[in-house]
Amino acid sequence: MAAKQTTSSLSRLSLPAKMVFGLILMAVVAALYFVVFFTDVDGQIGQAIAREQQLKGDLQKAEEAKVAYNKDVELRAEKQRVEREQKKVLPDEAETPSFLSSMQGIASISGVTLAQYKPEDEVAEDYYVRVPMSLELSGRFHQIARFFYGVGQLDRVINIEDIEMTVVPNQKKDDATSDVILNVKCLATAFRAKRADDATKGKKQ
Repeated sequence: MAAKQTTSSLSRLSLPAKMVFGLILMAVVAALYFVVFFTDVDGQIGQAIAREQQLKGDLQKAEEAKVAYNKDVELRAEKQRVEREQKKVLPDEAETPSFLSSMQGIASISGVTLAQYKPEDEVAEDYYVRVPMSLELSGRFHQIARFFYGVGQLDRVINIEDIEMTVVPNQKKDDATSDVILNVKCLATAFRAKRADDATKGKKQ
């Protein structure tokens, strides 16, 4: 009955009134659609913004982690480099063959004759172990000085101690300016890192 009355009421409206009513109805439907659609889009935009912020935060954390990682890699590489340099100066082992090879190489470059060498007993100190080697060499004074200088330029610390110099007897001089030949006995002492079993070995009293 109500539907018939509504239809009857609409039929009694003039054409302009019907057009106005239709426009109002369309506006209401459009408004409802806009509200529903906009609410959904606004929610999606909000989620997208939140996701973007999260991704930016994750990216920043990743960049910070990358910087920290690169810093750790650099520090580790620097630490390893320092350890390698320290092992050159104070190796873990006596490395007697390398020690002797260094002495022979410097003697050859300096022009001296390394006549004799003898590894001596190691001596444990508080923080390191002495690795001594007795040397006997001969040459002119400037050659001997060059040999000592060359030893001082090595990466590994080697001390030259207990130096004894004597003139080689019965030398033949070609002229008055010829240098005399010296015979040198000395103790070349290298060092190595101390181990637990070196606590009392050969320690000086």
